[in-house]
Amino acid sequence: MTRTKTLATSLLGLAAAALLALGAGSGATAAPSISHGTDASTVSSDSASDGSTADYWTPERMKDAVSGDVLATKALTRAHAAVGLADLPVSPEELFPALGRAVTIEGQKPTSTTAPSAVDRKANAGEAPVSHIGKVFFTLGGVNYVCSGNSVASANQSTVSTAGHCVNEGPGAFASNFTFVPAYLDGAAPYGKWTAKALYTTSQWSSSGNMQYDTGFAVMNTLNGQRLSGVVGASGVQFNAARGLAYKSFGYPAASPFTGESLKSCSGTAGNDPYNPQYNTQGIACNMTGGSSGGPWFIGTSSSGYQNSVNSYGYGSNSTTMYGPYWGTVIQGTYQTASTAS
Repeated sequence: MTRTKTLATSLLGLAAAALLALGAGSGATAAPSISHGTDASTVSSDSASDGSTADYWTPERMKDAVSGDVLATKALTRAHAAVGLADLPVSPEELFPALGRAVTIEGQKPTSTTAPSAVDRKANAGEAPVSHIGKVFFTLGGVNYVCSGNSVASANQSTVSTAGHCVNEGPGAFASNFTFVPAYLDGAAPYGKWTAKALYTTSQWSSSGNMQYDTGFAVMNTLNGQRLSGVVGASGVQFNAARGLAYKSFGYPAASPFTGESLKSCSGTAGNDPYNPQYNTQGIACNMTGGSSGGPWFIGTSSSGYQNSVNSYGYGSNSTTMYGPYWGTVIQGTYQTASTAS
């Protein structure tokens, strides 16, 4: 950010600002179910299996999918409107709660010997495709939207991480037609199109759109008799890590000036959001736009590190900072529920 704001100024002017979130949730008719997760947190989930979903996402529909920043901005505005100045944290302890016990889950290497179909990498000016990082496609109100996602280590070997607003409106209904396309490049799906059987997010997101918990997970169906991580691998994950770490984030920004057709990345040391510290989020220098939401943040300088957050939001169409939620005990509980689901 190049301009300093007071917290009060930010709160009073946020609704009028061109606030950009980097993806969107969508709707479904089924009501979410609630189950208990780690440390008395709750998890909201929804069945998402649809046998025709993969066929629905033709190369043309994938290319034409809209980055859902308008819908996500509405979720951010609703979340902001629900917070009054008197409700804001007033001490460092309240702003940034004490860290829980650090938890690390190791990654999983692919076991499949099946090679992906050929992908032309000449058009990729940012990053070469990464097997476990891909695009997320879903539908809301008859409109097709796009986010980013990542295969993460899990007991079911079938779990994808993304932003909460890429699986649920926050608050609102869950996505339909949810599909993950790993290593996407210019319409190609070299590892296939993986459809979701269930979607998960924190109840704090699904019930109130709380930006502090803007993370979601999808459990994918098998494809050709194989599980996701066995084909593309899976990133290790870490929860309750120290704040202020160095990260490399990835995503498929689709809003101008990007096209969403190739993988991009940003690197930087995380700092707290100075405008809305109640979100407890951290930001790194980054100009990725709508469509990159849900893309993974890795501790360190490469996609081989532990995932520790996701792309969530920025301020304005020319934002130079990407913010992501702090992965603490509540998000860990949602991950555990999703990653052990059958």
